[in-house]
Amino acid sequence: MKSVVILISGHGSNMQALLDADLPDARIAAVISNQADAPGLEVAQRRAISTRVIPHRNYPDRTAFDAALIEAIDGYCADLVVLAGFMRILTPEFTARYRGRLLNIHPSLLPAYGGLNTHERALADGVKLHGCTVHFVTGELDHGPIVIQAAVPVLADDTQETLAARVLCEEHRIYPQAVRWFCEGRLSLSADGKVRIDHAQRADGALIAPPLESP
Repeated sequence: MKSVVILISGHGSNMQALLDADLPDARIAAVISNQADAPGLEVAQRRAISTRVIPHRNYPDRTAFDAALIEAIDGYCADLVVLAGFMRILTPEFTARYRGRLLNIHPSLLPAYGGLNTHERALADGVKLHGCTVHFVTGELDHGPIVIQAAVPVLADDTQETLAARVLCEEHRIYPQAVRWFCEGRLSLSADGKVRIDHAQRADGALIAPPLESP
């Protein structure tokens, strides 16, 4: 059984998806937020999960905040730290401490569209496939080794809201899968930064959007 600490800043819909997945090899030890009014804290409390608030504004800089965060996480003996809408950029010291044990989900098919406003940028560029990525977190923002991705077609009448909603559904599918692999001991990061997933099912076929038509 792996001890998992989840970091959130808001509603924590991906946190909710992880809780709903009821992963047999994972114990959600705590949910920590940098925002006292994050709605996701109430969700965790209703499930009798320990919660803690560490307001980033109480610290003079990122290093001091991350030090407090590390102390809290290590207090729960976390095997895995999961970012679920945690809206803080972490220091290289933090990411190095949890190397191979720190996961994030990002709403794009990385390495495309790192950072913010991913759906707006995808629509502006006219891409035909968009999606989401679970990756290990490193010191380079949104550039850590990729674990799993899901793609959705971009429709002609899509808005940022409709595209975001479709991508979010896939986020809720692939994040529990990545955490499940880790807690089963099947997901790891090698010394040279390569992702290894033991006994993963091979994906066959291609994703094409718009779809091909028969001649």
